[in-house]
Amino acid sequence: MSTVVQAAPAPPRAAPSWSSQRRARSRPASFIRSGRYAPVYLAPALLIFLVFIVGPSIFVLFISFFDWNLLNASMSHFVGGANYVDLVSSSQFWQAVVVSVYFVGVTVTASVFFGLGIALLLSGAGLLRRVVRLAVLTPYFTPVVATSIVWIWIFNPQFGLLDSVLHIAGLPTENWLESATWALPAVIAYTLWHNLGFTVIIFLAGLATVSQELREAARCDGAGRLREVWHVVLPQLSQVTLFVAVITTIDSLKAFTQFYTMTQGGPLGHTTTLGYLLYEDNFVFYKTGPSAAIAVVLFVVIVAFTLVQLRLARRRGT
Repeated sequence: MSTVVQAAPAPPRAAPSWSSQRRARSRPASFIRSGRYAPVYLAPALLIFLVFIVGPSIFVLFISFFDWNLLNASMSHFVGGANYVDLVSSSQFWQAVVVSVYFVGVTVTASVFFGLGIALLLSGAGLLRRVVRLAVLTPYFTPVVATSIVWIWIFNPQFGLLDSVLHIAGLPTENWLESATWALPAVIAYTLWHNLGFTVIIFLAGLATVSQELREAARCDGAGRLREVWHVVLPQLSQVTLFVAVITTIDSLKAFTQFYTMTQGGPLGHTTTLGYLLYEDNFVFYKTGPSAAIAVVLFVVIVAFTLVQLRLARRRGT
């Protein structure tokens, strides 16, 4: 008669101690904090930045020194700084500079003024603040092409809303987008309407950081609303105002879509900015070298404004 021998059951494993569990949980955290693998996580974003930003920028700088042939690059020849010399001696370039400076100056000033004013009006509101903030911010997220086409109809001299209102009021009408005097102000009006939501939101966020104790102290000392804003609110919003001014300046220097859609640089170049001149030289007249030189000039100007922002922010921070 055979005897069945059963294996003895394995002894139960001892539960890991609390200290070992804590070490196991803290090991990934310390591994992440060590930063040893940070380059691995940053590599995809760095690669995209190098391929789509740094690489094309270096290539544009390279071809700005050539009489570049788009169809056959081997037929391009080096011209040195001739493209920049021709650019400086071109009356069309300086007209575009004047138009760009006018557009940037008016747009930035009006954006800061109206953005801060609307933010101050909305800072004390409740439900109205949310409704108006949504109404002001919505245009900023709408496509520029679609909304600029709507504004073309608003400025239409025959069926446009603006001329219809002026006609009812007995005021003279105008062919806004075909007028050398009013074409650029019309584009500026659209740009302000489209971008105002961004500045309002930024100023509202800045107003949330303003010291309420100082504002109440100013009211107790008999300061009116304007004096309170001028002596208490604005000094504390200096960094926010500087940020809005620089970002709006950069966006205005890069503005192109509304000019292409609404005026095509006309009439007679009165709405031809540097951005539109760059497009026209490259994609209409196929002057790749001069257009690359314009792109380099725009890049230098934008970098200069960024450095000014950092310098002023550093000075105010010390």
